[in-house]
Amino acid sequence: MIEIEHINKSYGQLHVLRDVSVTIEKGEIVSIVGPSGAGKTTLLQIIGALDAPDSGSVRYDGVDVLKMRDNELARFRNKNIGFVFQFHQLLPEFTTVENVAIPALIGGLKQGEARRRALELLDFMGLTERAEHKPAQLSGGERQRVAVARALVNNPEVILADEPSGSLDSQNKQELHRLFFRLRDEMSQTFVIVTHDETLARDTDRIIHMKDGAIVVPEEKELVI
Repeated sequence: MIEIEHINKSYGQLHVLRDVSVTIEKGEIVSIVGPSGAGKTTLLQIIGALDAPDSGSVRYDGVDVLKMRDNELARFRNKNIGFVFQFHQLLPEFTTVENVAIPALIGGLKQGEARRRALELLDFMGLTERAEHKPAQLSGGERQRVAVARALVNNPEVILADEPSGSLDSQNKQELHRLFFRLRDEMSQTFVIVTHDETLARDTDRIIHMKDGAIVVPEEKELVI
């Protein structure tokens, strides 16, 4: 599904990623864990084609996205990858349904169809009654579920999440984690999740440990997160 091979990335003298290679299978829920500064978010951004490495390749079903032109790459991201961030990044001036529909509109879907798709997802998330509310009128857990709906609106094959439950309380964290597994089971999405949440990491299909810009096998005495 996703093949990351020999990725290196530096910012000046700072070597952030060191010859990182990993394969992620279709339908997997994979967590990436490690101490701050390990390179987790940079790797996620490269997997999502939001940043380019100094060397290496990122292949989706055999296609190296790093060789795409900018406009082609933008279309690929819009269609195939959904992003969920720690802070929901909803646009405050738009309603819930409008926020969810935005990627579909960018992708060329007509307004009525984009709204219909957004409402379907809000119903799936249990947020139908909040469709016309603006983000400031929603709880933290509701805002993050809206962000997940937005990531799903174009039915992408892959969801990339960067500390998605980092700003939530314990109950909302558990609900969000259950939602990811439900989505995988019902919609067949692949999830790659950067997290410091030990419970979430242990529940995922596979944990990728990072340290000092490289993938490592942790010693038993080391903490998982």
